[in-house]
Amino acid sequence: MVDRLVNSEANARRIAMVENCFGSSGQPLAEQGRVLVGEGVLTKMCRKKPKARQFFLFNDILVYGNIVINKKKYNKQHVIPLEEVKLESLKDEGQYRNGWLIRTASKSFAVYAATATEKEEWMAHIEKCIEDLLRKSGKQPPLEHAAVWVPDNEAAICMHCKKTQFTVLNRRHHCRKCGSVVCGPCSSKRFVLRGQSEKPLRVCLQCYDELNRERARVNPAPQQPSTVPVKVVADAAGSGGDSSPDDDSDDEDERAAAEQKHDEPKFYGDGEKTEEINNHSSKETK
Repeated sequence: MVDRLVNSEANARRIAMVENCFGSSGQPLAEQGRVLVGEGVLTKMCRKKPKARQFFLFNDILVYGNIVINKKKYNKQHVIPLEEVKLESLKDEGQYRNGWLIRTASKSFAVYAATATEKEEWMAHIEKCIEDLLRKSGKQPPLEHAAVWVPDNEAAICMHCKKTQFTVLNRRHHCRKCGSVVCGPCSSKRFVLRGQSEKPLRVCLQCYDELNRERARVNPAPQQPSTVPVKVVADAAGSGGDSSPDDDSDDEDERAAAEQKHDEPKFYGDGEKTEEINNHSSKETK
């Protein structure tokens, strides 16, 4: 089905429309052989709270962004190569239902669909795209994936020392290795996590020790431990000492998203042939 859609006029129009919705803030998405497989709104678990995000599934990438005006304008575009993606279904828990993890080497996060059927549709289409992409490219998926960050509101005290209470002065930080919410003293070390960055990243003391032990096993030669001091940087909201690359919301974006009613996701393919036939017929009659 995807192969037949590659050269369709309808596919080209859809991709152009997505580009227009992101405007100059987004990167070009039209490439030879790229197909828009589906689109819809998912609730993404961000650092501070769940937030609505518009997702676009292509046959080789997953794109999402903030909703400014539904179906008309989006910003803060994120592009994830599907060859790096691994999905992991989440069990329903309280208000968080119909969710799954999107894992990559550089970042991982949870998303939630409105219904169980929508979750099944999204996961099936993404898995199929990943399977086809890896088969055609011959590439292997990454063996390690970034940790999913624990949301701020799930940790009133440091998850490492179990003592420090978070306040305006004692700010929250996240370990880039395990995703735990930790205090400044418990995350005063940095370590290079190759899948995420070439620069040393903040890690908790426990992960730092484990990473050094692993490095010693792989390379027994003497190593100078990383003791780069970590600079505490307050985020815009004042409730955390470091920021997540996915904590990308604006209050105006959130209000705009909240005003929109829920639309079911749309996946292209089955109706494509009929649409093209109708379009072709209408052109002939003009």
